[in-house]
Amino acid sequence: MTPIKRRAHAAAILGAVGAFRHVLVATDGSARSARAAVAGARLARRLGARLSAVHVLAAGVPTLFSRERLYVTGVVGRRWRAQARRQSDAVLGAAQAAFTAAGVSGRLLRRVAPAPWMGIVRAARARRCDLIVMASHGGRGSAARLLASETMKVLAHSRVPVLVCR
Repeated sequence: MTPIKRRAHAAAILGAVGAFRHVLVATDGSARSARAAVAGARLARRLGARLSAVHVLAAGVPTLFSRERLYVTGVVGRRWRAQARRQSDAVLGAAQAAFTAAGVSGRLLRRVAPAPWMGIVRAARARRCDLIVMASHGGRGSAARLLASETMKVLAHSRVPVLVCR
């Protein structure tokens, strides 16, 4: 699709989606996620919609060799939670910077969930969002075939439309 056709297509979509009043941007701190935050902020500005950003923290400490979580208490748990909070602050700070650059303000949310997709879907429901904007990392190979991505899980479980940015 040429850039002119893309703009025309985007304008047609924007005209059709005037009902979106609250946009949720899901971010993980990656470069693609940052681009999705910019796209979500610009879209919210054009639509006059409210804007929120969510970063989801894992409910437990991820183990090194599997996708399972190790639920720890004591010193290790406190240190891990403190480090996770600092990283989440940095991720949400980058989303806030993208919102400011686009000329909109937004609410920043941190959620704890067993999986990122669960936190995103729950945040969208709790905040009564009309649209979720998120990035897809475009996994390839056998890992992508065996394990569904977080984006795919959000698409499968969300009750609101999801705008996927690549």
